[in-house]
Amino acid sequence: MSHNTWIHVLVRNSVVKPLARTSVSPNQLTALRFFTGVAAAMCIAVGPQWHAIGGVVFSVSVLLDRVDGDLARLTKSTSHFGHQFDMISDAVCNFLILLGLGIGLRNGYFGTWSTLMGGVAGASVIAILWIVMKMEGINGERAAELPNFSGFDADDAVILIPIFLWLGYAEELLFTSCIIAPLVSILYLVMYLKSVRLAEEK
Repeated sequence: MSHNTWIHVLVRNSVVKPLARTSVSPNQLTALRFFTGVAAAMCIAVGPQWHAIGGVVFSVSVLLDRVDGDLARLTKSTSHFGHQFDMISDAVCNFLILLGLGIGLRNGYFGTWSTLMGGVAGASVIAILWIVMKMEGINGERAAELPNFSGFDADDAVILIPIFLWLGYAEELLFTSCIIAPLVSILYLVMYLKSVRLAEEK
């Protein structure tokens, strides 16, 4: 969850710098990110016939998620409220997109189990963001930031969602998310417990 990946560089040069010369605020972009995320989830929940459109809308939402924070840093308008608003919007949007995926695939291979699978994956994302917020409460903002690898970080994995949808691998995406998201939440829980232990030792 760094803020200097290739996606950040892309939006910084093409979107953020022009926006910095306008009256658009980071919190307005976060709100737009939230509404586009909810809209994408609703499209995907309809079923496979809406997956392509949902993927496009979710891609816009993901890019807006990169733009709001970068704009705040560039214009020196960062705030605790803005950071919390961004985190909560991320959690809700990512939860809904995975739950919507499960609902939309209820008539597919996994049947009604798909809704539960989407719920498990989404709930794991909520858990991850909650743990991150707890860690930041102990060690400050960005305390849970993972190092990026070749310009990509773990948070960039969400961009795979529309790609999988466009390629027609929605059920594979659901299955993979249902396994990986809980494992990542466990990783963050271990990191959190370690940070609590270190804080107690000081």
